[in-house]
Amino acid sequence: MVGMLMSVLVMMAQGPRPKFSPEKFEEELRVYIIQQAGLTQQEADKFFPVYNEMRKKQHALFNRQKEAHKVKPATEEGCMKAIQERDNLEVEQKRIQQNYHNKFFDILPASKVYDILQAEDRFHRHKLKQLGGNRGKHPKKGN
Repeated sequence: MVGMLMSVLVMMAQGPRPKFSPEKFEEELRVYIIQQAGLTQQEADKFFPVYNEMRKKQHALFNRQKEAHKVKPATEEGCMKAIQERDNLEVEQKRIQQNYHNKFFDILPASKVYDILQAEDRFHRHKLKQLGGNRGKHPKKGN
């Protein structure tokens, strides 16, 4: 889910398209989730501060992942350590997600949390399609 979001953000920042606005993106996501999950204003007011906290932590980890993989290490040992660090960061992403999903259960019924997660996935897929689907994909190595 986070990877999909970050792909959308990267793709939106590329090319001669209108300037990407993180604030607009977040507001569109918020509105979409509220509509799709059928959240009341009271539920949304309780849910989104926790949700935004989760996303902030996930974004920080994504930035670490991105920085860690800008340059391929020169040695086998360095490559192994880079892969292990990547794995550790991905596991940490999932831990954050799991911890916050459990926090969501304290705020909303599980059925609404489920609907929120589904809506979030649909929103990100929709944004990727809006951006042209295959645009930004890299050719396979050796072609």
